[in-house]
Parts: sequence; C-alpha cells; structure tokens
Amino acid sequence: MKVLVTGATGILGGWLTRALVEQGHRVTCLVRDEVPRANFYLLGLDKKVSTVRGALESIDDVSRALGEYEIEVCYHLAAQPIVRVANQNPLSTFEANIKGSWNILEACRRHPSLKRLVFASSDKAYGDLPTLPYTEDMPLQGSHPYDASKSCADLLAQCYSTTYKLPIAIVRCGNLYGGGDLNFNRIIPGTIQSVLAGDRPIVRSDGSPLRDYLYVLDAVSAYLALGASEKIGAFNFGTETPTSVIDLVNKILATMQSPLKPVVRNEASNEIAQQWLSCAKARKELGWTAKFDLDRGLEETVAWYRKHL
Repeated sequence: MKVLVTGATGILGGWLTRALVEQGHRVTCLVRDEVPRANFYLLGLDKKVSTVRGALESIDDVSRALGEYEIEVCYHLAAQPIVRVANQNPLSTFEANIKGSWNILEACRRHPSLKRLVFASSDKAYGDLPTLPYTEDMPLQGSHPYDASKSCADLLAQCYSTTYKLPIAIVRCGNLYGGGDLNFNRIIPGTIQSVLAGDRPIVRSDGSPLRDYLYVLDAVSAYLALGASEKIGAFNFGTETPTSVIDLVNKILATMQSPLKPVVRNEASNEIAQQWLSCAKARKELGWTAKFDLDRGLEETVAWYRKHL
C-alpha cells in the first residue's frame, strides 16, 4: 500500500514507520521539523521513505502529500503532545491539534484514492469522567487545553466519518512510553535522563495520579491492526493496569538499580487525577492485547536510553 504517516519523528511515528517499511509498504512522511536525535533518523528511515516537508496547519501541504504520492492509507499521528506546553501555549496547541486535524480530514475527503484513515486521539479526549475505566461510548469532555484539543479533534473525525463516510478508525491510547521519546518533561524519559546524569528525578505532581502506561510497540501493533482491518469508529488501547506516578518512578529507579530518591514538588496543575481505559472492544473486535507489562517495557526503554543518551 501507499501510506502516509504524519508525526513520523515522534516516539510512535518512528516505530510505526519502521514497521510499515518492514511490511513492504511504500511510505511517505509529512515532516515539519528536522529532529536529528529522533528515532526516525537513528533508524535510518529518512533513507527508506519519501519525505514531504510541510506542516499540518497548511492544507496545501497535506493535500500535496496525499495527491502526489497517491496515498491509500493515512496514519495521522502528528500533534503537540505535551500537557504542560498546552497549558502555557494553548493557541499553538489548538492550531496543531485541531486545525491540523481538520486539514487532514478535509484533504482526505477530497482525495479519491484514500481507502483508510487511522486517526490518533488520546485517553485525554475523555476529560475527567467519574466512572472508570473509560469505554468508547463515554462522552468526550476535555476541560483543559490539551484535553480539549484532543476532544475536538476526535469529534471532528467522528463528524467526517458520519457525514462523508470516510473510513476512519480512531485510536485512543493510554500514556505512551518507550525508546525514542525526546520529550524529557514526560515522567518516564525525564526520570531516566535524571538518573543517567546522577540527579534525583523530579515528580511535578504529588505522586498520586493514576495512569495506564502503554509500551510503544504495543501501540504500533494496535495501529497496524486497525490499518489492516475494515473497522471504523473509536478503539481504546492500554494495559488496563493503572499505576501511580510515584510507583512508576520507583519502578524506573529499581530497573536502573539506582539509590536516588525522587523529589516530589506537588506543583502540577490542570491534570486529571485518575484515568485508565477498558480495552474490551479491541480484544473482542481486533483480537488485540498488550504484550508488554510495565516491568518488561521499562527494561526495554531504559536499555534504549542507555545506548542513545
């Protein structure tokens, strides 16, 4: 298939692009910024795919990538992914996550050869709901900038699927982690970076927030499963085993055999206290389950950073 990937220089995009290349697809990547340390370049993918320089915020760039490379399947991953950045810069987050999404959707609607759009949403699209775990039929009601941007993008994808019959599968993953994540203000890469530098890791919250952490290769298998299927609608993907931030940091310290103790600052704001997903639909309709538990995933992740930092 002729495949377009947006966000190929991100943590998920690099590993997904590698898997698509290994499967023999003709892959094109829409790339805005060159990030030399990104896995996309470390894996040599820039020499194995076609690269279109452009931005999601330009529908002309998106349309050119789809049209000139006769794209049949689009994996839309690109976004501004950091909650703290969204709180500080809501407009640029809305431009990337909402305008960028409607540009992808509209360009795909106009593109006659498109057979499939796999669209990255997030567990954050649900907002802060009182019932756990979240299921796909629950409302999307993000209250803070990042969460709201994902709610809006998800609803736009549903709108285009319903109104224009676009074959869209929407992916709502838990917190992704793994080698190749260069956003060091995230808790897992930030903690590993601190320990490798001999510094005590920083916990911005009080350590109590519960999250479902999904290893990146499990996320890749989820995207590939949806890309190869004819399923439409939203699907949750996670491990269904929520872990607190402080327990996560202590697991990383144990994995790295570090005697350091975390610094708990309790200064985080606009973040959801408890959030995890039910993956019953993905198990039933796709036969998908996560293969990596947190201990194994962290071992793989720490090994990547030891090699590349």
